[in-house]
Amino acid sequence: MKVFLYRILCGFFLGISVVAPGFSGSIVALAMGIYHDLLRIISDPFKNLKQNVLFCIPVGIGVIVSAALFMLTFRALFDAYEKAAYLLFVGLVAGNIPIVSSEVRKNGFKARYIIGAAIAFLAALAAGVFAQGAGMVYDAGAATMSEWRGLTLGGFLAGVTALIPGMSISTVLILLGIYRPLIYAGEALVRLDLAYLLPVGLFIICTIVGLALTARGIRRIFKKYPGFANTTVLGFVCGSLLGILYQGLQIDDPGFTWLLGAVMLAVGLGLSMLFIFLGKFVNKSDATE
Repeated sequence: MKVFLYRILCGFFLGISVVAPGFSGSIVALAMGIYHDLLRIISDPFKNLKQNVLFCIPVGIGVIVSAALFMLTFRALFDAYEKAAYLLFVGLVAGNIPIVSSEVRKNGFKARYIIGAAIAFLAALAAGVFAQGAGMVYDAGAATMSEWRGLTLGGFLAGVTALIPGMSISTVLILLGIYRPLIYAGEALVRLDLAYLLPVGLFIICTIVGLALTARGIRRIFKKYPGFANTTVLGFVCGSLLGILYQGLQIDDPGFTWLLGAVMLAVGLGLSMLFIFLGKFVNKSDATE
């Protein structure tokens, strides 16, 4: 029972990382000691199937509970303080930079790695500047073909992102312009509004496909080229930071004040640091038992 409850707790933290930009699910899983178990299960789910199912059930319970809770929270935040919400997200992403930087230093930095970091930085920044997709899944019946393609691509990239330490699923979704629509659709799904089942279901299916197709490759890359891989992730995180900031500054929000924005930015930084600390503390406590 103790192990079961701990895995629910792990799932709860993972669920937060799915919804909250800047929180890397892989880093959370590493901090809580379940990353390699998850990677093993995703890479070969039918090997030791019963054991894998027993592992995933409590983790899944925790993910569903926390994702639903924070989805409702961010929906309310967007409704009340849209522009300030983006500054909160900037803080959440910025708080993740020190832990990614520490991975770069730990695995050894070489000058040639800057090429990968620069490409990742520019790609993330460009995605943030040119993001499209407003209203993508507010009306499932009226969604265009390009919007369905956006959901397909977003889901696949979410699956890939979920396995990369330092990368955040929600950050990628914001850069692609589909984060807010999915938050709204997901919140409607929580209320059992089945009209939104199709777009959200498509996104989830594509996420699973992304996980399944890339798990082994990502595992090999981070094992064989950890310095280059982590430096590239750092470039992407920094580019994401500016891309999200750019999107936030374009929002016309009459109720916004820079004092509120500064407070939300500080809250984001504080929550990110607290989240990292709690993850390490829980992992340390678990390791001593």
